[in-house]
Amino acid sequence: MTATRRNASPPSAGRPGAARNRLRIIGGDWRSRVVRFPDAEGLRPTPDRVRETLFNWLGQRLDGLACLDLFAGSGALGFEARSRGASRVTMIERDRRVCDHLRASLADLGAEGVEVVQGDAIAWLARAGGRYDVAFVDPPYASGLAGPALAALEPRLAPGARIYVEAAEPVIPPSPAWTCKREASAGAVKFALFEYTPGVSPAPETP
Repeated sequence: MTATRRNASPPSAGRPGAARNRLRIIGGDWRSRVVRFPDAEGLRPTPDRVRETLFNWLGQRLDGLACLDLFAGSGALGFEARSRGASRVTMIERDRRVCDHLRASLADLGAEGVEVVQGDAIAWLARAGGRYDVAFVDPPYASGLAGPALAALEPRLAPGARIYVEAAEPVIPPSPAWTCKREASAGAVKFALFEYTPGVSPAPETP
């Protein structure tokens, strides 16, 4: 989640305990470790039950995979990915104070292989850079940024990459290269897992 989730917040939607400014890593090497995040208005981590569903979809372990947490916020998804064996995690977050907390959490965990970048997520994607096997796209609630973020993400995805998207509205993939593998909802929040396969062409129309 991103710290810019201030002007619009989802209904409670399964996000209890966020006011305590702490989250619990639910799987992997750091299972049950607690990560704290700043008291920024509207900043809420992806709840435990949604993370459990997501990592059931992904297969629990992410050993050797490069992961991107685009709107990092509390870092819930990025920390979870690294805990489950991801070899490289990049967290993008616009708010300086939230970035400071992410770096402090990394130090507390003794984490390596995690980079925190302060900046606008979509602007960052426009720069040349490496490709990722898994991406988490959880922009500010009701911001309308999910679609633009997915379109900007395409050049940064490895073939067969999986992309988790959480948004207030159903997400329309930017091209036929995207296949929705799973989808669900928690209250007013909708979330889905896509697979990216470049080179896929639209099915021919039936005459």
